[in-house]
Amino acid sequence: MSDDELLPPERKAAPAPRSGAKPVRKVSKTSLMNAALYHLGRFATSRTGLRQVLERKAWRSLQAHGGDADEVAGWIEAVLDSLQKQGWLNDGAFAEARARSLNARGTATRTIRQKLAQKGVAADDIDAALDRLGEEQGFDDARQSDRMAAVAYARRRRLGPWRGDGEGRVERRERDLAALARQGFDLDIARQVIDAETPEQAEDWAEGVD
Repeated sequence: MSDDELLPPERKAAPAPRSGAKPVRKVSKTSLMNAALYHLGRFATSRTGLRQVLERKAWRSLQAHGGDADEVAGWIEAVLDSLQKQGWLNDGAFAEARARSLNARGTATRTIRQKLAQKGVAADDIDAALDRLGEEQGFDDARQSDRMAAVAYARRRRLGPWRGDGEGRVERRERDLAALARQGFDLDIARQVIDAETPEQAEDWAEGVD
């Protein structure tokens, strides 16, 4: 394996050294483990996400000091395997926490699915995370979860009925619909939320109250 094979093409060109930049340290299996633990202490991440962090660190070391790229790649996988075995790295738990957070911020189920897939989370872990989210919320299906998420987003951004009568609601309708569309909600859900006469009407619709 060549040095460049550690990273995707966009990362292969060596950056120009910055004036006063700290010297790049040569990586070892121990330093990669320490870097992984430090990152996990600060950020929730998936196995793929952590691999990318370690690959960037390794790539800088190989550019500065040379070395055996195959050996370094093996260290990275060994670190990931060890952390996963010890429970520090758990894609299922990461997916559940991330899905919960995105839903609370008003993100549609299909967008949550896309974001988790982009993080390298396996489809089975994504399905399990979304099922767990529905169970926690007491919803029978993802569509009801999306209704509540759309209302949460509109409330937070003061869209539709949360604008109030004097805030150009009619003039801003299309913009408000587009804002929900960008979050991944379909047109029917967006219209039900944005066209509700009052916040209470939107909330009752989302909760299935007649």
